[in-house]
Amino acid sequence: MKTFQYARADSAETAVQEAIAQGAKFIAGGTNLLDLMKLQVETPEKLVDITRLPLGEIEQREDGGLTIGALVPNSDLAADRRVIDGYEVLSRALLAGASGQLRNKATTAGNLLQRTRCYYFYDTASPCNKREPGSGCGAIGGFNRILAVLGTSESCIASHPSDMAVAMRALDATIVTLKSDGDRRRIAIGDFYRLPGNTPHIETALEPGELITAIELPAPVEGAKHLYRKVRDRASYAFALVSVAGVVKMDGDTIASAALAFGGLGTMPWRDAGVEVALVGQPATTATFEAAADALLADARGYGSNDFKIPLARRTLIASLRDLTGR
Repeated sequence: MKTFQYARADSAETAVQEAIAQGAKFIAGGTNLLDLMKLQVETPEKLVDITRLPLGEIEQREDGGLTIGALVPNSDLAADRRVIDGYEVLSRALLAGASGQLRNKATTAGNLLQRTRCYYFYDTASPCNKREPGSGCGAIGGFNRILAVLGTSESCIASHPSDMAVAMRALDATIVTLKSDGDRRRIAIGDFYRLPGNTPHIETALEPGELITAIELPAPVEGAKHLYRKVRDRASYAFALVSVAGVVKMDGDTIASAALAFGGLGTMPWRDAGVEVALVGQPATTATFEAAADALLADARGYGSNDFKIPLARRTLIASLRDLTGR
């Protein structure tokens, strides 16, 4: 591990000022960053420790929603009764990710910002545009079984690894930040992540030194059924090949509302409005479910080893919709 400077922040305002320096990174749980530093995939010149900031609470808002502090551990968030009762999909997604020990350390904001597990990103001897812009993408034409089939580009096909972020996308979360100039921003999660395009190393809308302070969830959908289905190589401590986060409300035999997001398939937590358009107002039938799968996978592209993800995603979505609608 390369040497680095270390600063411990005693306020969010101090933290963003400390992090203005080029090459600075915030550190909290460190469950992903420290691994990357050991491999010299990440080589920050400075770490700003934010673990002592008062950002570890979950608060009920007057509008019925929740405000989740950036430093709330994944295990605490999954076990919170308000989350279990109103946002079951989020609790299920958290419990499907990592191990119990990692969930005890991993933070809410850190989970949103974790990096891809693409083999070529982790191998500093291989070309990777995400790690070293302009070097090429070893995964295209290489072993890409776990990588994305949606939102890819000629520069990058790395998949986003988070389970929690997929549920947050289905729940229309908003990310609250503090910028280095003191301004605060509220970023819809649909605007937070960036497609790789020609700049896969730029993964989010965050500016240098900008700190996530909280995540806001809107009031829960009354009477909706929640589901998080994760298909993976083994039952524990494995990243998703395909996952579905769903919140669906029925009105008799008709789908009254639907929010669906997907993991394992995209270069970011994936949500396609066309999937929901194909469902809402329609009867809960196999034909409707197949139309939703068609909408999801219309632009999907396999790269050899990951071709199987496309039919797997179709089967997983249809099975999930049957569970969500009781059909």
